Amino acid sequence: MRYAIYYTPAPDDALACTAASWLGRDPFTGAMKPAVAVGTLTAAEVAFHTASARRYGFHATLKAPFWLAEGESEDRLCQALATYAESVSAVVLPRLVVGQIDGFLALVSEAPSPELHQFAGDIVAAFDRFRAPLSEQEIARRNPDTLSPAEVRNLCQWGYPHVFDSFRFHMTLTGRLTAEQSPRLRGAIAEIFAQALAEPFSVDGLALFVEPEPGAPFTVHSYHALGRSSDRKIA
Repeated sequence: MRYAIYYTPAPDDALACTAASWLGRDPFTGAMKPAVAVGTLTAAEVAFHTASARRYGFHATLKAPFWLAEGESEDRLCQALATYAESVSAVVLPRLVVGQIDGFLALVSEAPSPELHQFAGDIVAAFDRFRAPLSEQEIARRNPDTLSPAEVRNLCQWGYPHVFDSFRFHMTLTGRLTAEQSPRLRGAIAEIFAQALAEPFSVDGLALFVEPEPGAPFTVHSYHALGRSSDRKIA
């Protein structure tokens, strides 16, 4: 079983519901949702273009999928994440926009956020003790020849190339698109996520995702709102 630490909205958040409808799966329950037509896209087109993102569920990667290190356990990892979440505060971004990264469309931050980069980097370092080292085969699957020297160092040291200075906050919503496909998908995403894109955005929780077996859909094992519960009630 592999684990990952992701940001995802709380299960009752409007953004979580919208994303589950768009991607066709709720990562909290595992329930599949029938694709629906959006804008000029047919339901079949939506289902096709969201297939790769559907397996992972709506999320932003903070600690990329990993096998547990020898001597560590799921219970210790979950408890450590719960304790950590209580010790940190939410990071507020002005708003999200639709962006394209490596051919994928995703929700990204409108502007760089040093606070968010620090937040993400701290999580990478804090939970690395739970991560088993990558095998040579796992490193090879990342195509290191296509990565920058810094990204290769990150991959070997931290298990993922896009951390620290290479971190890119994004919540993937499609597979890779051609130049011809991208405008229609971008328009549909802008339409269905219009409310989320119009408001300030808060990274306010951490989720432990699990992949029960290679290739299986990722699901939420546990969700942890940031900050102490007493502070959240006062706020």
